[in-house]
Amino acid sequence: MEKIELVFIPSIGLGHVISMVEMGNLLLSRYPNLSATFLIINMKSRPNVDVTSLITSLSSSDSHDSTRIRFLQVSREEEDDSVVNPEAMFSLSDLYNPIIKETVQQEIITRSGSGRLVGFILDMFCAGMVDVAKEFKVPGYVFFSSGASLIGLMWHLQTLQDEYGQNLVDLDGSDVELDVPVFKNRYPAKVIPPVLIDKEGGSKIFLRLARMLRKVDGIAVNTFSELESHAIKVLSDDDKIPSVYPVGPILKLKKENDEDSSADIIRWLDGQPSSSVIFLCFGSMETFTVAQVKEIAYALENTGKRFLWSLRRPSGTDKKRSWITSDYKDPNQVLPEGFLERTSDIGRVIGWAPQVEVLSHEAVGGFVSHCGWNSTLETVWFGVPTATWPIQAEQNMNAFFMVKEVGLSVDVKMDYRQSRWKIFEEDSATVPATVIERALRQLMDENSEECLEMRKRMKEMSDKSRKAVAEGGSSNVSIGRFVDDIINQVAKRQI
Repeated sequence: MEKIELVFIPSIGLGHVISMVEMGNLLLSRYPNLSATFLIINMKSRPNVDVTSLITSLSSSDSHDSTRIRFLQVSREEEDDSVVNPEAMFSLSDLYNPIIKETVQQEIITRSGSGRLVGFILDMFCAGMVDVAKEFKVPGYVFFSSGASLIGLMWHLQTLQDEYGQNLVDLDGSDVELDVPVFKNRYPAKVIPPVLIDKEGGSKIFLRLARMLRKVDGIAVNTFSELESHAIKVLSDDDKIPSVYPVGPILKLKKENDEDSSADIIRWLDGQPSSSVIFLCFGSMETFTVAQVKEIAYALENTGKRFLWSLRRPSGTDKKRSWITSDYKDPNQVLPEGFLERTSDIGRVIGWAPQVEVLSHEAVGGFVSHCGWNSTLETVWFGVPTATWPIQAEQNMNAFFMVKEVGLSVDVKMDYRQSRWKIFEEDSATVPATVIERALRQLMDENSEECLEMRKRMKEMSDKSRKAVAEGGSSNVSIGRFVDDIINQVAKRQI
C-alpha cells in the first residue's frame, strides 16, 4: 500500500492545536498507510504557550503512533509588532506562507522516507494557506473546530455585505431578526458573535475569512449530522460552496491530568446524589468582574441547589494580561462575606476543574457554560443539560443554537457580551442574581415537564453522538468520504 502524507497546520490557540491533533489521530487510526506532519506555528507573541514544551509533550504522548506523526516548529526570524494583538491569528497566512512552503519542501517533498504528499488540513484561521497547497498541486482542506451553523452564518453575513450592501457594523445592538438559511428560527442580530460586527475592524477580518473559506477544497467540521441536521442539509444542497463533511464529535476524552489535582473534586462528587449538582465552568479564558461573581454567588445560595463552581481570575491587571485565567489564592476576596461558610454543606468553590471528568460524573445534573463549541459537544456526549451564558467569540450563536434550534439548553442571558478587557471595568454589564437564579431553577427542576423533556432530548442526542462515531455511524462514514475526496482530488490534479 502506498505511503501517503498529510500536512496539518493548526492555529496559534492551544485549543486549536489539541483539537486538530485529535483529528489527526482519528485519521491515522483508520488509515495505516497515512502519516501526518503537524506544523506548529511559534510566534514570539504567542499567548501562554511554550511551543518547544508543547511539541515535546505531543511527541511523547502515547495516544498516537510516533512513527507516523511528527510535530515541527515553524517560526519567522522577524516578527511584526502587530501580531501582539489577538487578531493576529486572522493574518497567519500573510505572515507564514513563505516559511510554510519552505518547510514542506524540505521536510516532506525532498525528505527521504516521506510518503507522497496528498493534501493540507488547515485550521479555519489558516484557510489562506490553501495557496501553498495549490503550489504543491495538492488539495487544501479546512478542519473547522466550531459547528456547521457558524460556517453558514458567516457566509450569510458575507453575502449580505458583498451582494446587498449591508454594513455589518450597523447590525450591532439592533433589534433586527435575520432569515439565515442554516437556522430554522429567525436569528436575532443581538446574538451575532461580536467579532462579526466589531466596529474596530473585526468584521472586516471575519469577512475576509468567510471569503477564504469559499476557496478551499472542502471543510471537515467537528459536528455530527444528527445534531446539526438542518444546517448540514442547507450547506450540502448548495453546489456553489465547498463540500462539508461532519466528522465529529472529536473530543479529547482521555484523562492526562495529574490525578492528584482532581482526586479531591471527584471524591466530593462521589458523595453527592445522582444528578443533583450544578457544575459552573467558563473555560480557560473567560472570567467575570467582582460584581458579577457576587451575583452568581447570591443566585447559587438562593436556589439551595448543590453546586461545584470553577471560579477563575484574570492573569494580570491590564490589557497586557495573559489570555489564560488562573486560580484565586483566596476566593473569599471576591465572594460575598460568609458565602463559603453558609454553603459548605451543599457546594464547593474550586479553581481549575477537570471538566471532562466532572461532566462524566453521575452526580452532575446541570452545567452552566460559556458555550465554547468543545464544551458544547462534551455536554452532548455526556448528556448533561446546560444553562447557556456566552461571553465572547462565537458563543452567542452556540447558545442560540442549543436553546432555540435544538432545545437542549436553557438560557441565562443569550445576548450577553463581554470584551476581553471589560472585566477590569466595574460598570460593564452585570447579570443580576434573579436572572441567574431563574435559569438555575429551570435547569434543575425535575418536577417541570419542560425540564424533563429537555433532559429526555439531551439523553437521546447523547446516544446519537456516540453512534455517529461508531462503525457505520454518520460521522464514521463521512470521514471515509472526506479521505476519499482528498485522494481523488490528487488523482485529478495529476492527470
